[in-house]
Amino acid sequence: MKQYIKDLMKKDKEFQDIIYPLITNETVKQMKNFRQHYETSCFEHCYTVAYYCYMICKKYHLDYHSATRAAMLHDLFLYDWRKRQDGRKGLHAFTHGKTACENACKLFDLNEKEKDMIIKHMWPVTIELPKSFEGLILTFVDKYCAMSESFEVLQSRLFMKKAFRYAYLFLSLIIIKI
Repeated sequence: MKQYIKDLMKKDKEFQDIIYPLITNETVKQMKNFRQHYETSCFEHCYTVAYYCYMICKKYHLDYHSATRAAMLHDLFLYDWRKRQDGRKGLHAFTHGKTACENACKLFDLNEKEKDMIIKHMWPVTIELPKSFEGLILTFVDKYCAMSESFEVLQSRLFMKKAFRYAYLFLSLIIIKI
């Protein structure tokens, strides 16, 4: 994640006030122990998604409070989804929204919009559309953040290989001469 985004999140008092009760919860803190996309922890991913949802929903005068809370809790599943788990039925992509909602409901008093957003954030995989605009925003922001987190790592790995560095340099020189 870009440093300027991290700085914006920390400076935004209203965002911090909304998210503070969630991120100080011991169970939610455990999300830091699970990788989500490459080097990004589940906690960091959710925190970033929460901030973008907050900003977008606030700008369009939507329920940014519910959107922020649901976004922070949307991946509260607390297991390594890359490993097969005994007792877990179904593929992670299809089931973790419901698992996250069940876990979040044990810890926090969620409204119906927040529950729906968490359960359906994997649309179109979950087939059912979220019922609210905020839910659609969470769905698309989640996909955007996942792709960004993955792309950053893949790009850095690609350019670490000598052949690709030289090819990139060669391509840059050709473009400069044109």
